[in-house]
Amino acid sequence: MNASLAAVRNDLETCTEIQTRHARPLPSPATLIESLPIAPGLGEQIRRHRAQVRAILNGDDDRLLVITGPCSLHDPQAALDYGRRLAALADQVGDRLLLVMRAYVEKPRTTVGWKGLLHDPHLDGSDDLAEGLRVSRRVLIDLAELGLPLATELLSPLAANYLEDTLSWAAVGARTTESQTHREMISGLGMPVGFKNGTDGELATARDAMQAAAHPHTHLGVDANGQAALIRTAGNPDTHLVLRGGRTGPNFDDEHMRSARWVLESAGLNPRLIVDCSHANSGKDPARQRGVLNDLIAQRRDGENAIAGVMLESNINAGNQSLQAELQYGVSVTDACMGWADTRQALQDLANG
Repeated sequence: MNASLAAVRNDLETCTEIQTRHARPLPSPATLIESLPIAPGLGEQIRRHRAQVRAILNGDDDRLLVITGPCSLHDPQAALDYGRRLAALADQVGDRLLLVMRAYVEKPRTTVGWKGLLHDPHLDGSDDLAEGLRVSRRVLIDLAELGLPLATELLSPLAANYLEDTLSWAAVGARTTESQTHREMISGLGMPVGFKNGTDGELATARDAMQAAAHPHTHLGVDANGQAALIRTAGNPDTHLVLRGGRTGPNFDDEHMRSARWVLESAGLNPRLIVDCSHANSGKDPARQRGVLNDLIAQRRDGENAIAGVMLESNINAGNQSLQAELQYGVSVTDACMGWADTRQALQDLANG
């Protein structure tokens, strides 16, 4: 062996040993998509839903966008149960509201914890990513086949290659809005994407992310076969702000709304935005989401046209639970959610108001 090549391999082995890193191959995006394809009719439905979301965000459709569903999916059967209920309700309120189901299969962790269905589908710390990718894509397709537009948080840029064709809307969370890697990824997606304001409540990071993602990029990534590749993107014109409150408190009131609109308009960006009724805007108390929603509707009635949509954390049953106990059906294993009965009533009142 060439002496210099042997030295390089030696260095790589040493680095790997120091980092205690182990790698296990996963199926490529192309392989998984081939085994779980999107049927042509479903693909057309997803494109139509993306166009509807886009029209609301651009002010061409006066319906309210409502993104509602579990904080995270952990039980595919319960997810489908919730999806069937939401699809039936969507048929009743569709002239006033566009209902989009939260279908979050990844969860960011401040320190450590369960990272979501995609990462740990068995809920036992075994981290079976191959199965998690398969289960996540399967449940997203099953939900989309109910006729629902779907939303998720794009946490791992690599995971987007496996799932993005099932989605009508996506979010970049408060912890990752500043990430250049995420901004580059979003610039190549063909769907509307919301950037959440930072955890401190400031808007500049999300504003900068919107500007960055709207531009073309050339960046390091992987292709459909899982091969490292140079990726060129065209830029995403459909990015927008999501207000989720911050450490200083909520940011959904009319004063914060005027401030957000000014920040966006001053930067030449779309001033229409989405408000997350959960997280810091509700003090993480799911029962307070209804009050946030009522405030936003009052603002819209008073002529505030920046509010294009809302987000709610909702499940079949209210509250949350620990993964360490016997699991209750339809209860979140991450953030606490409002229950289905309250969700249905809130959305029916919203449509009738």
